[in-house]
Amino acid sequence: MANCTEIVKGLKDAFRTGKTVPYEWRRQQLEGVLKLLDENKEEIIKSLKKDLHKPPFEAFFEIDQCRNDLIDTMNNLKEWMKPHKVQKPLVNLMDKAFIQKQPYGVVLIIGTWNFPIMLTLMPMFGALAAGNCVLLKTSRISWSISKLLENMVPKYLDNECVKVVNGGTGETTDLLKERYDYIFYTGNTSIGKMVMKAASQYLTPITLELGGKNPVYVDRNCDLRAAANRIIWGKTINAGQTCIAPDYVMCTKDIQGDLIESMKITINDFYKGDPSSSDSYGRLGNERHFQRVKQILDSSKDNIAIGGITNEKENFVSPTVLKDVKFKDPSMQEEMFGPVLPIVPVNNEDEAIEYIVNGEKPLAMYIFSNDKKVKEKFRNCTSSGGLVINDTMLHAGVMTLPFGGVGNSGVGAYHGKLTFDTFCHKRACLERELVLEGLQSVRYPPYTQKKIRIIQMVTKKTLHKSSFMTITYFLVIVMIVAAIVSKMLILFIE
Repeated sequence: MANCTEIVKGLKDAFRTGKTVPYEWRRQQLEGVLKLLDENKEEIIKSLKKDLHKPPFEAFFEIDQCRNDLIDTMNNLKEWMKPHKVQKPLVNLMDKAFIQKQPYGVVLIIGTWNFPIMLTLMPMFGALAAGNCVLLKTSRISWSISKLLENMVPKYLDNECVKVVNGGTGETTDLLKERYDYIFYTGNTSIGKMVMKAASQYLTPITLELGGKNPVYVDRNCDLRAAANRIIWGKTINAGQTCIAPDYVMCTKDIQGDLIESMKITINDFYKGDPSSSDSYGRLGNERHFQRVKQILDSSKDNIAIGGITNEKENFVSPTVLKDVKFKDPSMQEEMFGPVLPIVPVNNEDEAIEYIVNGEKPLAMYIFSNDKKVKEKFRNCTSSGGLVINDTMLHAGVMTLPFGGVGNSGVGAYHGKLTFDTFCHKRACLERELVLEGLQSVRYPPYTQKKIRIIQMVTKKTLHKSSFMTITYFLVIVMIVAAIVSKMLILFIE
């Protein structure tokens, strides 16, 4: 790896030339990312298969999700870049007040391995759309994709303004010693804390896309077969290695057995009785992750209701459901990030809510119920990055919704226009004319009671009691201001 200090200095020098500011440069970079995806699609799919045994369907989904967000950014970039006019008080009626959207400068983007295209390129092209230079750090775990990006990015993007660094924790540590204008990190909470600590040295703004134990509550008042399909689908995509995957299920004891039977049918239908030979089922990212999940399974043998089959040679763990799990059990102590689903029996939704609110705030929460009161309880009494009712994970595909965590599950959010906004500094701008200086004397010393009364009349706000009252107050203020202005103009002319 080239010297980090030299790489960052080169990016800063490139940014200071101003070349990234014009719309034309930004558009050119986005077109480059689009060509990268379109011209190397088959190679990307092969690399995802090699790294994660990712099924082509899931690979297509990852690429297309990224591509669709990119197209939306390209279609709207010119509009997003425009200064945003804001409402003004009466005293600034003749002024221009607007928000200027400025690029931060040099952005460090630390990608992750479980969705190495979507979770690396989406923040990258958002940063480029906002006019920043980018240092892209890819993951050693998804090595084939990382090498592919390292080779492809220089062919399609501005080499002075976009750099790629591959590696693991050591390289990340070295990169974090440098000073950036913004840092965007996707990964686990422990590394997220390292990133936040490094950023705090220079008070660098950050986005942290982390994870956590995403809860599912299944109410007796719902279709258990449909719930099983949607929960198992969310749990087994990418072999459970998804930051918003359902992590554990809470339900009452009386429906646990029926839910497990429905899940058995679902898993058999999805993978034709043998996930290990299915082209629709992935593998864990590496041996370390496999051993971590296997250790949890080994400590939960008495709880296995479905699955529990492993193959160390392939880093394979079958879709597994654990029954009668307690909150203190090993499977409930950390984010699973694998295809193992604990079911924790609870007395009712209130006990489930109490457990959730007493723990760390999750990245996502999933509720299955047809009961309006139950749904409202979870919506109003809990906090999470995202909330989906009667399905799992689909909120991440709605680009108009913010994607991000809260508290321990993350800082900040992105997707769609929010990605562009994430990488922009919103600069407050007020522009005035150097005319009618006589009207300004009311705010200059010496301060008098008369000046105070005038300023209060012009600036005082009132609560909106009704449309009629609002209009009345507005007209009264306009009349007062007009009278003051007329009098001051007469004095000014004299």
